[in-house]
Amino acid sequence: MMRIHFEHNPDRFQALAEEWDLLVTRSNTRSPFLLHSFQSAWWATRGGGEWPSAELWLGLGRDDGGELKAAAPLFYSPGRRALMLVGSIEIADTLDFLGSTTVMSSFVPALMDSVDDAGPSGWEILDIYNIPETSPTIALLEAAAVEHGWRVERERLQPAPYLELGSSWEDYLEQIDSKQRRELKRKLRRAEVYPMSVSWRMYEPGHDLARWVDILLDLMAYDPEKLTFLTAPMRQHFHLLAAAAAREGWLQIALLEVGGEPAFGYFNFDFDDILWIYNSGFNPQHAALSPGWVLMGHLIHWGIEHGRKGVDFLRGAETYKYRLGGVDRYIERVRLIR
Repeated sequence: MMRIHFEHNPDRFQALAEEWDLLVTRSNTRSPFLLHSFQSAWWATRGGGEWPSAELWLGLGRDDGGELKAAAPLFYSPGRRALMLVGSIEIADTLDFLGSTTVMSSFVPALMDSVDDAGPSGWEILDIYNIPETSPTIALLEAAAVEHGWRVERERLQPAPYLELGSSWEDYLEQIDSKQRRELKRKLRRAEVYPMSVSWRMYEPGHDLARWVDILLDLMAYDPEKLTFLTAPMRQHFHLLAAAAAREGWLQIALLEVGGEPAFGYFNFDFDDILWIYNSGFNPQHAALSPGWVLMGHLIHWGIEHGRKGVDFLRGAETYKYRLGGVDRYIERVRLIR
């Protein structure tokens, strides 16, 4: 029998780390945004300041023996009268409930019963952002909504292009469009003969992590939109997240340098044998070099050499993702209106 408990104490959330991450390994959606360290960093700054009045409502499902079998990382937004997933909306690209597909079939109905009976006072909406359209959780939520007489609204939000990597660089080049193959080769060759030296490197343990993160954030700040995004709480979030990811071994920060100075940077995750392209920034002074293409070419090559299965470009339909071979997957928003 599934027993549901709602946890509101952040300190007790911290104590769940080992059990939590074990659930991620068993979940249909295996995403770095679901890892305990990511979720903790998000909660510490309330999404980089996005949700200052958020109230923690973790839905935990345990069996009769007390083992954690499933979890719904929820918070309550009083202003919206909505229960939402920790990570919503801007910071985490792929979210879901945690637990095996088998367990979800009993967890989701039990959770919805508990939310209906003992959820936050006055809640009106369960608002699930950024869930993969292939997640079994969606159908289970829809069925629970029918059972309770709630209205369901489902919306496709954005593509999240994914590149499946082959076994060699040559295989990868063959799988992309011939025009783009020539373009990528041309850009990489041009970087080799650029008037200034062009090189790339990745963060490694022992480097000054705070300095690496600041370099990346400074590169992001060249973009006026990202400059507005990078509030003090958001910068704090990036530092907390980088520290946690570095400690656990799934952080990837890569820099392309021109004349010894940073020209382009990627803030990525290296998790579950996939490279997750999270954020980037560049100095427009070197736009003629196409530094994003050059650095991504090196990262794809690195990923193939190190046995990575794919590159998840995450949310957004930027053209470079498709030109480099990305194929659309989609994330959705599901609203259960009480």
